[in-house]
Amino acid sequence: MSRLKKIVMMLIVILIAVQLIQPARNEDRQVVSTDISKTVFVPANVQTVLQAACYDCHSNHTHYPWYTYVQPVGWILNNHIKNGKRELNFSDFSSYSKRRQESKFKSIASQVHDGAMPLYSYTIMHKNARLTKEEKYLIISWAQHNNDSLDKISP
Repeated sequence: MSRLKKIVMMLIVILIAVQLIQPARNEDRQVVSTDISKTVFVPANVQTVLQAACYDCHSNHTHYPWYTYVQPVGWILNNHIKNGKRELNFSDFSSYSKRRQESKFKSIASQVHDGAMPLYSYTIMHKNARLTKEEKYLIISWAQHNNDSLDKISP
C-alpha cells in the first residue's frame, strides 16, 4: 500500500472516530422559575421573535439542525451556545441582579439596533432569525421599556 493511501485511510479512520465524540445537548424543555417570562412581561409577538432569533444560543432551549451531529461542526456550535449563554441566558434571567438585568436590557437594545445580534453567521443558516425592521423595533422597544421599568424599581 502506498504511503498516500495509508495517510488517506488514517484520516478516514480519524474522521469516523471523532463522530463518536458528541457534545452535550442544550435541550431543557421546561420553563424554569428563573425564566425571563416569569418576572418580566414578554408579549407573545416579542416571545416569538426571541425564540426564532435568540433562544438557540441564549437559553436552555436549543433546536439542533441535522448538521450539528457532524463533527467538528457540533463542537463549534456547542462553543457558540456556551459563549452565548454566558453573556445572556433568558432561562436564567430572573436570577440576575437588577443591575445586571438593566445592563442586559441595554445590551439587547444596543446590539439589535447595531445589527450585532443575531450573529450574521447564525442568520446565514437560520433564515427565520433574520430580523425585519419591525422585529428590530419591537425588540428594542421592549428592552428599553423593561430597562426603564427596572430603573424605577432600583434605589
